[in-house]
Amino acid sequence: MKYIFVTGGVVSSLGKGLAAASIGTLLEHRGLSVNLQKFDPYLNVDPGTMSPYQHGEVYVLDDGAETDLDLGHYERFTHCKLSQLNSLSSGQIFESVIQKERAGNYLGATVQFIPHVTDEIKSRLHQATERTPETDVIITEIGGTVGDIEGHLFLEALRQFALDVGPENVCFIHVTLLPMVKAAGEIKTKPTQQSVAKLREIGIQPDIIICRTEHDLDDDNRRKIAMFCNVRKENVVAFRDVKHTIYECPLDLRKDKIDRLVVDALGLESASPDLSRWQGFVDRLVHPSKSTSIAVVGKYIELNDAYKSIYESLTIAGAEHDTAIEVVKVDAEDIEKEGAETVIGKVNGILVPGGFGERGTEGKILAAKYAREKKIPYFGICLGMQIATIEFARNVCGLAGANSTEFQKNTPHPVISLQEEQQGVTDMGASMRLGSCESILYPGTKSYELYQRTNTIHERHRHRWEFNPAYRKQLENCGLIIAAVSKKEGLVEIIEFPDHPFFIAAQFHPEFKSKPNNPHPIFSGFVKASLEFP
Repeated sequence: MKYIFVTGGVVSSLGKGLAAASIGTLLEHRGLSVNLQKFDPYLNVDPGTMSPYQHGEVYVLDDGAETDLDLGHYERFTHCKLSQLNSLSSGQIFESVIQKERAGNYLGATVQFIPHVTDEIKSRLHQATERTPETDVIITEIGGTVGDIEGHLFLEALRQFALDVGPENVCFIHVTLLPMVKAAGEIKTKPTQQSVAKLREIGIQPDIIICRTEHDLDDDNRRKIAMFCNVRKENVVAFRDVKHTIYECPLDLRKDKIDRLVVDALGLESASPDLSRWQGFVDRLVHPSKSTSIAVVGKYIELNDAYKSIYESLTIAGAEHDTAIEVVKVDAEDIEKEGAETVIGKVNGILVPGGFGERGTEGKILAAKYAREKKIPYFGICLGMQIATIEFARNVCGLAGANSTEFQKNTPHPVISLQEEQQGVTDMGASMRLGSCESILYPGTKSYELYQRTNTIHERHRHRWEFNPAYRKQLENCGLIIAAVSKKEGLVEIIEFPDHPFFIAAQFHPEFKSKPNNPHPIFSGFVKASLEFP
């Protein structure tokens, strides 16, 4: 097994996750099998209890692990199948160490950061190695910035691990910033030098340095970085700001042949990559012949990362239809104040994403009502499905005051409610309905056709409230179509509205299953319907 460790320096948000995912893409195109991990130094056990304003979206894996949004990049950019083994936080590490101490596993020893905490970090790498023996390369991204106190133990663990497995099996890649000082008219390499110096103080010498830059990297700066950071000039790689889409990142890194540098450093034999299909996907994104506008009506709308996978899934579906997606970001509270016609009256499609809490829900209900009445293509995801159910119950079935018990505990018509197994839950973390679930699709529905007439589907979930089965018959009698139910519990998974060009709402999160050149079928159908909307 070979290992790549991706660290970051100078500032956060440099794109370490995209760099790691792009390297994974290039290695796969060379015929190698990859697996990707994210090690995060924060003390939360996982991001599941974090506000989107703090950490962006929570990305859910098939096994129910709630993870960082970078794992979404990993799954979209590569074919690796991720699990809870691929996401590690300081919270998980310390929780495990304390549990072992309480159980007496350390045989009376004084429990210390080194070796006990670092051994716990290394054990996650060993587990990933043992459980994926077919993998050629494991790529591990370390969250945070070199020099942060909370990340030091992870870096120390990697230093030890490199000695354990042999330095010939490890490639350290450091992602850093080359700022342009406009007053001086030149790129400054000093922050990179100092960042690498911090790494070398710990005992880690990077093999490759990736320099985030707004400009091309000339030979003089490459030579200076190489000399002061103790790497070959060829191993100083430019990672330029891409012009159009993040899917250009692998193509940009390929310009400096980072994949060749990596396989040479690790002693791997592989073929040159054929990136023609990936290039074709990017070309369709960059030069579409059509366009459509989609309103995303949410409550965290000012933060782009809060709905990251939804935006990417729309982009991917747009590429399939040779279409540019103009995303109109709409705060649901604006609809409450100004009305749906004013705020979303000119779009070709309306998407209501997931979320928690009462704020903005009435605005989302108005958006669903507007889409139903005006025959505008509508796609509801998780809460967006519950919103559509509430709106239908109120305005079509005549159930005045219908609501979710999440928003109104004493609603006269709890069409959305907690299931029995959720009633006594008090812990917030990892206690929802999480991960992949098998569902039965009903023939004769639009969803059945979109999924190419398959009888069962597997989709990822992250929610606590459900469609109340006590109201199913009543809503169906009013015309609501149930298109899919969970195989095990019979819970409603997809609803559709009759006499509408496209009105589909799903309890699950299909945005976690879209990949370049392979969009999720509902996203694809939604974009197609928006193109056909007059």
